[in-house]
Amino acid sequence: MPSQTEAIKIGIIGAAGYTGGELIRLLVTHPNADLRVLQSQSHAGQAVHAVHRDLYHLDESLIFAPQVELDELDLIFLCGGHGSSTQYMNSHVLPNHLKVIDLSQDFRYHADHRNFVYGLPELNREAIRQARFIANPGCFATAIQLALLPFCYRGLIRSPIHIHAITGSTGAGQKPSSTTHFSWRQNNLSVYKLFEHQHLDEISKSLSQLDPDYNDEIFFVPVRGCFTRGIFASLYFASDLENAELSSIVGDYYQNHPFSFPLPHDHTLDLKQVVGTNLAYMQAQSRKGMVHISCVIDNLIKGAAGQAVQNMNLMFDIPETAGLNLRSVAF
Repeated sequence: MPSQTEAIKIGIIGAAGYTGGELIRLLVTHPNADLRVLQSQSHAGQAVHAVHRDLYHLDESLIFAPQVELDELDLIFLCGGHGSSTQYMNSHVLPNHLKVIDLSQDFRYHADHRNFVYGLPELNREAIRQARFIANPGCFATAIQLALLPFCYRGLIRSPIHIHAITGSTGAGQKPSSTTHFSWRQNNLSVYKLFEHQHLDEISKSLSQLDPDYNDEIFFVPVRGCFTRGIFASLYFASDLENAELSSIVGDYYQNHPFSFPLPHDHTLDLKQVVGTNLAYMQAQSRKGMVHISCVIDNLIKGAAGQAVQNMNLMFDIPETAGLNLRSVAF
């Protein structure tokens, strides 16, 4: 493992997509990162800025490569589509020293397969520090779990959980489709995968990890939003907890986590507070026998690339916040 003064030699597999681009933006300014190779089959030989056009200022020699020499690296990020990570792991012999962070869904539900650790730092920080392979959480799953973890930790949820969460169009990936096309998405909203979104499995597994006795239903309504990036999750469950108790429950759980922050129940919570950052803001309120929690994140950063860098920092024993002191768009 590189020392704290030695740069981590990194490769990104599938670097031409949205999460690959976000990783490049984060890692080129990371104090401990040496971005060695960017792999893309479809854009091999092209300069990075041919795809990620805001990166024109980078060295012209930084081009997409068709393949990666794994022996020369300390870490790879897998940023291909779902299913591609399993294929990559099955078709490559990994050097014993090489670490892997997978941003697909391939190893999230059965993270113990191939010894993957589920990479939600607010849940598994110490296990992540010791891990070789990390399954990075999904974006919806990150926001929803961060809202619920403090209550599951104390065994305070004993009723069904109702979730309504809206995501930006980048959550669907870079490849165009009928529901990501601008003329369809703009000024429009739609529900999809009602009560059966794939992130429910990893959410349920994490809640059971903290509270093995929780066995009620989780009802999740995912919504396609008419904006580019961010997730706004709104959750509620039956409870007689009061507002004063909620602040301490959430605050105590996150007091040693640098990116998750509870807001007072009388403050306004909105997406622009976190877009462009690795932050998660949460707000819990008690109303009419219900606890309602809102959580906002940037789906491409805390919900993907930023969380992956946070995991990298933990795995290589460098400050958890390294390379992630980012500012929001604010307005």
